[in-house]
Amino acid sequence: MNKNFKRERFLRRDKFFQKDQMKKGIYILPNLFTTASLFAGIYAIIASIQGQYVYAAVAIPISLILDGLDGRIARMTHTTSRFGVEYDSLSDLVAFGVAPSVLAYTWSLNSFGKWGWLAAALFTTCGALRLARFNVQIGVIDSRYFNGLAIPAAAIVVSSTVLLYFYLGGEGTFPHLSILAGMIALSLLMVSSIKFYSFKDLHFLTREPFMTVVLAVILMIIVLAEPQVMIFTFAVSYAVSGPVWWVLRMMRRLFGSAKGDQTTGAGEIKTETKSESAP
Repeated sequence: MNKNFKRERFLRRDKFFQKDQMKKGIYILPNLFTTASLFAGIYAIIASIQGQYVYAAVAIPISLILDGLDGRIARMTHTTSRFGVEYDSLSDLVAFGVAPSVLAYTWSLNSFGKWGWLAAALFTTCGALRLARFNVQIGVIDSRYFNGLAIPAAAIVVSSTVLLYFYLGGEGTFPHLSILAGMIALSLLMVSSIKFYSFKDLHFLTREPFMTVVLAVILMIIVLAEPQVMIFTFAVSYAVSGPVWWVLRMMRRLFGSAKGDQTTGAGEIKTETKSESAP
């Protein structure tokens, strides 16, 4: 009896490890871009600690570009994998969660004492929660919209703010209350349920009208002429677009329902008048 029990336990354990065994090997090319994005995030952290805020602020958008390339390359080469998805999320947390928090703290928030490091910790924590919620909601919500502000967008707001500050002639740190309020607002937007347009339904490889190409070229020239100003403008506009869209939608619902109630009320009065005058 004892021998049979040991034999069955051994067979169950062997069967478990056969099912749980990970496929040998990973795809190199997309994960190399993910690693490069992670390296850029780590460099941003080190540069922030050393007081090289401009270099740190530039490294975060570079990390964003590399992060966008790894997913696109994986889809184009049909090398997507669950390992790549998890690795990409961990890389995003470092590059867009930890790096902007360290940059904001060393550049501005450290002057606010415990409130400063708590705001930086809140940004990283909400970024991690945002990534975890995004991973479990894939295929559940409409892919045309993000549920909450995407963590790369929040990171670009932080880095573009630093770049604009030094572009306008600022020097050293910037201990201003607006940075503290901005970090808290970005953190709450990431974990909110406000919808943000994802641009995933745009197709750049399809035929478009001629003027679309002309407008794209003009926009590219403007960005290249004033990159610090334009990146900051685009980043802040996108972060604000979600709340503005939410407010407009709520106002439309509120006034739409009020108008419907008034229409219904008028109809009821008219009906009662007819019934009273009927023979």
